[in-house]
Amino acid sequence: MFVIHIDDLYENVVKMIRKFVVGTKFGNIVNREKGYHGLERVLHLLESKAEKSHMEFHVDKRESLQLVSSGSLICKRRELFDLFSLSKEGDIDIGGIFALHSRTEQSELSFEIRPRAVKCESFVLRQFRFTQAMIFAIEEINRDPTLLPNITLGYRIYDSCNQPHFSVKAVFEMINGQDPTFPKRSCPPRSLVPAIVADAASSQSLAVAASVGPFKIPMVSYFSTCACLSNRRKFPSFFRTIPSDYFQAKALAQLVKRFGWTWIGTVKSDSDYGNFGMQAFTETVQKLGVCNSPGFKNFLTGLHPSAYPGNDIVEEFWEKTFSCSLKKIDNSTGITTTTAQPRQCTGTENLKAVSNSYTDTSQLRVTNKVYEATYAIAHALHNMFSCKSGEGPFANQSCANISHFQPWQVPKAVCSNSCSPGTRKAARKGLPICCFDCIPCAQGAISNTTDSIECMRCPIDSWSNDRQDQCIQKQNDFLSFAEVMGIILTTLALIGSCSTATIGGVFLLHKDTPIVKANNSELSFLLLFALTLCFLCSISFIGEPSPWSCMLRHTMFGVSFVLCVSCVLGKTIVVVMAFQAKLPSNNVAKWFGPRQQRLTVFLLTLLQCLICTVWLIKSPPIPVRNMAYSNKVILLECNVRSEVAFYCVLGYIGCLSLVCFAVAFLARNLPDNFNEAKYITFSMLIFCAVWISFIPAYVSSPGKYTVAVEVFAILASSFGLLFCIFAPKCYIILLKPERNTKKHLMEKVSS
Repeated sequence: MFVIHIDDLYENVVKMIRKFVVGTKFGNIVNREKGYHGLERVLHLLESKAEKSHMEFHVDKRESLQLVSSGSLICKRRELFDLFSLSKEGDIDIGGIFALHSRTEQSELSFEIRPRAVKCESFVLRQFRFTQAMIFAIEEINRDPTLLPNITLGYRIYDSCNQPHFSVKAVFEMINGQDPTFPKRSCPPRSLVPAIVADAASSQSLAVAASVGPFKIPMVSYFSTCACLSNRRKFPSFFRTIPSDYFQAKALAQLVKRFGWTWIGTVKSDSDYGNFGMQAFTETVQKLGVCNSPGFKNFLTGLHPSAYPGNDIVEEFWEKTFSCSLKKIDNSTGITTTTAQPRQCTGTENLKAVSNSYTDTSQLRVTNKVYEATYAIAHALHNMFSCKSGEGPFANQSCANISHFQPWQVPKAVCSNSCSPGTRKAARKGLPICCFDCIPCAQGAISNTTDSIECMRCPIDSWSNDRQDQCIQKQNDFLSFAEVMGIILTTLALIGSCSTATIGGVFLLHKDTPIVKANNSELSFLLLFALTLCFLCSISFIGEPSPWSCMLRHTMFGVSFVLCVSCVLGKTIVVVMAFQAKLPSNNVAKWFGPRQQRLTVFLLTLLQCLICTVWLIKSPPIPVRNMAYSNKVILLECNVRSEVAFYCVLGYIGCLSLVCFAVAFLARNLPDNFNEAKYITFSMLIFCAVWISFIPAYVSSPGKYTVAVEVFAILASSFGLLFCIFAPKCYIILLKPERNTKKHLMEKVSS
């Protein structure tokens, strides 16, 4: 084999080429061509010569020039690998990348000599504990006869030195191996590892996931929480055993909302973890306005360098932990083989007596995630090997070729399929973490990512859609003018108002007739005005509640109905007084003349006005959004706030109605051709019946139908008063004018 390195000096390259082409016509060409471009010309000619001589000529300007005989074709590695590693061969090896050192030695590139191997510094005991968790899990799996039977798992663990580019370098070593050359016909057809446990930091995982994604090699992270890694388009083969930062950011945002903070400062690290985590937190704020396996402690403290002879990682860990040196001293000279070192390690040091971040098993949250990641890969492999022909997950229900399976086939062999948005993962009791059920989110909760571990409650003014993967705004619900019921009630209110106005017009045109003048026409017109207010006040109950409509609807209802009942009571008393006045020597009529009638109505109505005024001043009704009424709608309604005031208004109307009914009932049999008391009795009977039946209907009606029941009660009682009192009079005025005489009205009813 003939090799020329481009990074050698040009003169040396020329000498080597001359040696190869001596005695040929190419020698003259080499002498003529100067500089790098001339060298390229020579190489091109050499390539042609090698082809004619049945030789294979390989040029790699980044590395070397190789000329080999036909049949000895090779694939050559880029350069020597210089990262620390822990490995143990098995039938199947699982890859692992951990930041066992926190930084690297600073070195300058002169571009004149070959760069030296990177030296990592500052050993991290906690990360070393993570590697032991992976090894512990693998050894535990190998001892389990039910999991991957007759298959021994091995491992290839590399130190990334907390550098993303070293993580990528380690990944490619896992994929390609570390042999310096491969015969062309035996280049590895697939990755040396079917899956990788990596990495801790999100920045490293982003680099690794982007590198292994095109090769479809599954990667399971134990500590990378960046929400950006959930992007299945960019990172199709990335998985993790720890929740995304999305959930942490949302929890922090909910905390801010819970305490009512509106002005906050945020601090983040300048990394992918900090940047993406802060982005998720900020977006959420703006929208809102495990125990490890038994025996792990003994496994950690049972580590000894003798189990890993010559391994630099274990030796560095031992020396750092016990502040001693494993380098042997040359007794013959008394000179150490290296620079001055601390005391000599004896090998009898005991990790059980050490207390540091490696031996501390009180907080194993992340360590457990490494353990789970290893088991997840093992179970995926187990399911792939347990596949039955005709029931496989691949094309035509086929199974993977066990002898030559591809890494992309491993994730498809997981215990459970991924949970789609709208569901959450629920672990199956007694089974590993990769075995779970997909549980649909509860009503009012959603999950909008694949393999969500929990469902998020929708905000109080939102609700989940049918797929349970998105929160949608609840619709506002109220008795609207646009809906059928609102149109019907509004129409009835307007008909009532127009009917009252029409009757008022008829009475006004016939104001001098006996039937209008009888029983105080002034009270009749006042009663018609009050009934008009009753019909109109019902309209204020329809439409979206506002502060003004809420105050108006209850106070106008209370005052107008008291005015109605007061007028009816006054008319009833006038009827009784009129018959009492016909008795000999009875002067009672003068005590309840027109002035007293007006005063009675005024005082009775004034009392209701005072109650309403105090109510509006102290605790006025306000519009509220009732979220508890329904899961899918927000009920817009008026909150009376002061129930005492509300029931005082209703109670006062009820008392006046009962008094009026009692008086009218007693006067119903007075002997006149036109005894108005009997009609008043009937009207008050309807009035009381309507409002008594209103109570159970009001309580049992849901949502906006409560308002509809109240409006119906107002209209029904108003129509009852209007037609029972005024319809008989209008009948005589318009259809029986011959009866509209004083003589006819004063005649006794024949027995």
